[in-house]
Amino acid sequence: MRIIPAIDIIEGKCVRLTKGDYSTKKIYNENPLEIAKQFEAHGIEYLHLVDLDGAKSKKIVNHKILESIASRTNLKIDFGGGLKSEEDLKIAFDCGANQITAGSIVVKNESVFLDWLQKYGGKKIILGADANNGKIAISGWQEESNFDIIPFVEKYINKGIQYVISTDIAKDGMLEGPSFPLYKNMLAAIPNIKLIASGGISELAELPKLQELGCEGVIIGKAIYENRISLVELEKFILQIN
Repeated sequence: MRIIPAIDIIEGKCVRLTKGDYSTKKIYNENPLEIAKQFEAHGIEYLHLVDLDGAKSKKIVNHKILESIASRTNLKIDFGGGLKSEEDLKIAFDCGANQITAGSIVVKNESVFLDWLQKYGGKKIILGADANNGKIAISGWQEESNFDIIPFVEKYINKGIQYVISTDIAKDGMLEGPSFPLYKNMLAAIPNIKLIASGGISELAELPKLQELGCEGVIIGKAIYENRISLVELEKFILQIN
């Protein structure tokens, strides 16, 4: 199971939100590159980088930060937030993203998303399947769709998606533990999924449980920034599972 710390960007700064609510913004560092270098120094190889300004403005905004981290670390970065056009994708990949995460576009403009999938392939395009009450949530979680999460994800796995990041919005930023039942149900229903758990991680002991369930990766955000899980602990855990 891959350990994937998250850096969320607003106005060039490293922040965290609670349940995707911009009014709960808390700034943790003015310099995201500094944080990324700390991750790398502790044996971390992956990074989930989210352009929250981009998510709000519906186009890529913080690509310079992506470029800075990609060019000055060896982290493999998946990048998301506001990617709505072919031009956005080109900018993201040109700036060093290994993968991009597509969320709202899948619901709002499926044909564009399927074009991306055909052009870049299932290894490059991650499906962002975030859930609120079991329904797919979009537009920075401000809207709930009518799609039930499991059939929705299954549909796109059948179209060539390999990686799926799923956040239970009720858990995000709450430090109360991840949505184990959601992930258990998804993995049982869709056995060939590479599922990346996200949201609610609060302590190291939750990571082996997600690994046992069969999650391919886990994204950790606030637990790191609030010192609930130290980078030293994560480094030991990574060595242990490798």
